Amino acid sequence: MQEEIDFLRLAEERQSDRKYHEKPVEETKLLRCLEAARLAPSACNAQPWTFIVVNEPELKNAIASETSGGIIPINHFTKQAPCQVVLVMEQPNITSRFGEIVKDKKYTLMDVGIAASHFCLQAAAEGLGTCMIGWFNEKKVKQLLNIPKDKRPMLIITLGYPAGKKRKKIRKSRDEIIRYNSY
Repeated sequence: MQEEIDFLRLAEERQSDRKYHEKPVEETKLLRCLEAARLAPSACNAQPWTFIVVNEPELKNAIASETSGGIIPINHFTKQAPCQVVLVMEQPNITSRFGEIVKDKKYTLMDVGIAASHFCLQAAAEGLGTCMIGWFNEKKVKQLLNIPKDKRPMLIITLGYPAGKKRKKIRKSRDEIIRYNSY
């Protein structure tokens, strides 16, 4: 008999956490998050991703510094998280690439988003907090992590035990976003 999973509760629980305890993330929990991401579906089974776990404190802080510099003072919380996972977009397989051209859709970006979502939802199931960061100095992050020139880091996901409070989710109403049979 299969165990029932309350997915809506999990989706309700998951939030972008911007405050973390110092407690390190257990390797078993990290591996389950990575496994959930690895199992994510992708167009033509391309699996166009690589995950770089950054948990060495000095390197983690160097990466965190590249998320908060510049004109707009944001993402200062990233140094608090004991772990970061950098999601690198890989080249899709030939079938997926062909589909992107023919249909003018960025399947690879969708695939990376699905994998990131799987990672973050598993983290929530583990009692961990995450925040997906897209605002960072890509050139410097590539340099710090020795990412090849033809690869692109798309997201940095902070990971740790959340120290902040759960916030009430503010979302558009169903009537604003759901249509049946026509726009």
